[in-house]
Amino acid sequence: MASILSVSGSPSPTSRTARLLRHLDDRLRLQGHDVTPLEVRTLPAQALLGADFGHPAIVAAQALFEQADGVVIGTPVYKAAYSGLLKSLLDLLPQYALTGKTVLPLATGGSTAHVLALDYALRPVLSSMGPSHIVPGWFTLDTDLTVGDDGSLAVAPAAATALEQVTDHFSTVLGGRTAVLASAG
Repeated sequence: MASILSVSGSPSPTSRTARLLRHLDDRLRLQGHDVTPLEVRTLPAQALLGADFGHPAIVAAQALFEQADGVVIGTPVYKAAYSGLLKSLLDLLPQYALTGKTVLPLATGGSTAHVLALDYALRPVLSSMGPSHIVPGWFTLDTDLTVGDDGSLAVAPAAATALEQVTDHFSTVLGGRTAVLASAG
């Protein structure tokens, strides 16, 4: 199956965006994919902000992008755009770092007023990096994501259904076993 890099562009250690990505990573693993999570916030700030292309952590992140068949990009929406933290990483990747890859863009935010951030802020940047396909993404309201005391994530039913659909489509494009999940449910 495909190798997937799942990138969280949230600066928060208690991020709902990151929790959502890890939740969807589990679904992709059940479909037979090898998923590697990347929390951009764990990369050295000095390397990101100082544009240190040669820093070992940045070189390692670039290698993860190179090795992936598919990339899930998740970001909270701030000021109607994707996070600055994600931008700092994308700026350090080679111009065509997504060449030949399938990409699933996801975003979370506090208001439906930010739903267009996926198509008008994030998608153009991802598109400029040369992916073979950017599948339809999804914007999830923060209120549709509830974190339990144990750190577990509950997704509101309508949002869960939509996220399963976009994730399964991404998986299908990559050659995943979505039919197995459909028949098992």
